[in-house]
Amino acid sequence: MISPRSIVAVDPTLAAVLGGVIGAALALLSLGAMMLSERAQQKIPESPDPIVPIGVATVLSVLRSSAVVMGPEDQVLQASAPAHVLGIVRGERLLVEELLTMVRAVRRDGEIRQQDLEIVRGRLGATQYVSARVAPLGSQLVLVLVEDRTRERRLEAIRRDFTVNVSHELKTPIGALILLADAVSEASDDPEAVQRFSNRMRIEASRLSRLVKEIIELSRLQGDDPLENPGPVDINGVIDAAVDRCRVDAEDRDINIVVKTDPVLEVMGSEDQLAIAIGNLVENAVNYSPDGTRVAVAAHPIGDLVEITVSDQGVGIPSSDLERIFERFYRVDRARSRETGGTGLGLSIVKHIASIHGGDVRVWSVEGQGSTFTVRLPLRLDPATGQPADSASQVESTPTLTIPSGQRTKEAAS
Repeated sequence: MISPRSIVAVDPTLAAVLGGVIGAALALLSLGAMMLSERAQQKIPESPDPIVPIGVATVLSVLRSSAVVMGPEDQVLQASAPAHVLGIVRGERLLVEELLTMVRAVRRDGEIRQQDLEIVRGRLGATQYVSARVAPLGSQLVLVLVEDRTRERRLEAIRRDFTVNVSHELKTPIGALILLADAVSEASDDPEAVQRFSNRMRIEASRLSRLVKEIIELSRLQGDDPLENPGPVDINGVIDAAVDRCRVDAEDRDINIVVKTDPVLEVMGSEDQLAIAIGNLVENAVNYSPDGTRVAVAAHPIGDLVEITVSDQGVGIPSSDLERIFERFYRVDRARSRETGGTGLGLSIVKHIASIHGGDVRVWSVEGQGSTFTVRLPLRLDPATGQPADSASQVESTPTLTIPSGQRTKEAAS
């Protein structure tokens, strides 16, 4: 019978070897644990990248101004759409060095900074005027807000120039009236001289009245930009009103005013303003045309636009002046303007009215051959179809030919 003691008996040599192996393994494990512990203690924990708070990101997405959130390494973390449009951001870079300098200064001392800057954009070097405000956003981020002030600066310059020009233009007729009044007083014993001076006073007073009227009209138009309550406007009615305004002067000088239009042409806008614009063009055509010539007024649709043209056989405009004729108070021939009573505001008013109606005005002219002014306006669209209003739903009309005698020759629409 085998004794239990004999089952558990182990060779003393084998036991010694096993003990040594186990001890070595334990020693290696202990050493590895110590090394891992030392590395863990020596390793510097990585700081997470700065994140734009959710609330800030939401606010930036609805801001109309240009907004940029800058990180600690001068990187752009987030930028609003206007910032990209303005051209101050590209990718993760802030392109304006002055803004970058402000960002670094704010990050250094935490003080809010504000400054007006001039930014040169694009290859053409267009200058934009902006107002920048830079403020800290938390401990790591900086917020940049940029407002584009270019339009305001330009309007201010226009107003300033306008005031100077108005003052200068008003001095001429007022000074003339004062001199003529003195001349009448000194020539009280000469009836012919009094009559001559009084006629001249009447002319200068009429010019002054017209100048003041057009200044007021231009100021009012600027107040209506954009139109608040536009309505359907019949272009044929506008042209009729413009021609009637100049009919008497045209008859006196034997100038034929020929009108040709399509049956129905409607735009959205102000009938009074459009009548003033087209009236100014027709009046200029009559004033600057030789006696016995013709002025043609036409209107026809081109796609979703209507083109209104006023052509004359007058003196024409030098090519060097074509780019400036729509400027306020600009006159091609100042001597001729004094004879015709021109103020230099008529074409400026035409351009402004066309602009606030969503259109434009162009000119073609050759010296000695005449001029053609073209006003383009968007046609009124049918709300149901989105297409120009159907002439079938309107009162039937036909193109017309207007002559100085006031008679109208009907032409069948083709």
